[in-house]
Amino acid sequence: MRRLELTVTRRLDGLLHGRYRGLLPGPGSEAAGSREYRPGEDEVRRMDWAVTARTTVPHVREVDADRELTTWILVDASPSMEYGTATLDKRELAVAAVACVGFLTAGVGNRLGAQVLTPEGLRRFPARSGRTHLLGLLRALLGAPRTGVGVDPRGPGPAGGRPAVTTPGLADGLDGLQRVATRRGLVVVVSDFLDELPDEPDAPPPWAVTLRRLAVRHQVLAVEVTDPRELELPDVGLITLVDPEDGRRREVWTGDPTLRERYAQAAAAQRDQVRHILRRAGATHLPLRTDRDWCADVVRHVHEQRRLASAPAAARGGVA
Repeated sequence: MRRLELTVTRRLDGLLHGRYRGLLPGPGSEAAGSREYRPGEDEVRRMDWAVTARTTVPHVREVDADRELTTWILVDASPSMEYGTATLDKRELAVAAVACVGFLTAGVGNRLGAQVLTPEGLRRFPARSGRTHLLGLLRALLGAPRTGVGVDPRGPGPAGGRPAVTTPGLADGLDGLQRVATRRGLVVVVSDFLDELPDEPDAPPPWAVTLRRLAVRHQVLAVEVTDPRELELPDVGLITLVDPEDGRRREVWTGDPTLRERYAQAAAAQRDQVRHILRRAGATHLPLRTDRDWCADVVRHVHEQRRLASAPAAARGGVA
């Protein structure tokens, strides 16, 4: 964890300047009550007409500036995230993404909370500030037990001596996040987003509706974690594929070039489907791969977001 913190602070620190920048322009966006109208000092557009009607005395709305950032992270620790064929597996890359968000958003008054989808249920970490809290969250993620599904050669169920693992879905985690994230802030979802993807490309999965609701109130960052073997199959002869979620097994002959081409096309279509769902939900998409430099991917993502934010509205496809 010390090496991880050093990597983040050395390579990524300074990219997210403007620590106290609010999510919305103006003096603030959090309602803080009302007070009587002061002629010559207050703007008429800030009038609180509901309170004015009840009291028959002119009142204006008061707001608090968003000077303290609350970040909520949903981490997918389902069995499918235990897969990996490169330097890191998907679970370890998810921990690196959480560390990146945690160290970059840390600051005086800023708070970080998390919810983790595990086979045992939804594990919650309350929103707190401080480096000790962040390190405790990272230790919990690194030390979380693994299911080992897909490793046991005896197979799933009673014959294999181990039951299939049932993990709470991504929709359950987002619902729990929506209940606790009551104040505007940053919501980060770290997952492979393979949960309950429909066969029809245009049909939304169950978790898309909740993600869209979160994006209305919060700034949502979707970190998609993938492995190269999920995108293409190498020619290695006869292999046994295991579904990490339920333990189902299938033998595949990878020497067939037609099979490998169909697999790559289906995987590319699936990734396009995920990107389309995240874009329609209003979330910012950050793809990370286990075989690439995740720090470089984060740097490119931040620079791209800065470029889009500074571009004129007409260049972004908006109305000038």
